[in-house]
Amino acid sequence: MKKENFSTEPIVNKAIDRFWETVPPVWGRIRGNVRGIAMENYNLTVEQFHILRHIRKGNHSVSDLADAQQISRSAISQALDLLVGKGLVTRYEQAEDRRYVQLELTESGNALINAIFKKNRAWMMKKMASLNIEELNNILKAMEVLKNTFDPLVDEHQKGN
Repeated sequence: MKKENFSTEPIVNKAIDRFWETVPPVWGRIRGNVRGIAMENYNLTVEQFHILRHIRKGNHSVSDLADAQQISRSAISQALDLLVGKGLVTRYEQAEDRRYVQLELTESGNALINAIFKKNRAWMMKKMASLNIEELNNILKAMEVLKNTFDPLVDEHQKGN
């Protein structure tokens, strides 16, 4: 059987356009909802919320946080003072290098982040409740395809071949 000479460029361009029309606005609304929950329900600024989130993700030093937030160490230190005062973060000096301060979320800090994400998940579930099984399966399939398409491990594997 002869293979047709078919260019995928038009459909790829359409997919890229649809991606930009869909993913950033949807992500923006989800992030906005998370920020709203943090501010309205827990009296956290956006910056404080992001600091807590980054500590939870493994950024355990002022330098790591400053890099992640792209702000100065002194600005991070001021925000941390407030979070320590609220009982959401603890600081530990390292015995071998007292200049290095390890940051950890407290039990309250972890509980607060969990509560924010739980409320956001409930909001997302409401938004997606009107979708039928086929639509949900299509979303799952599309997310898997996107993840695999942009997965850096896939890129590394392809470079090795």
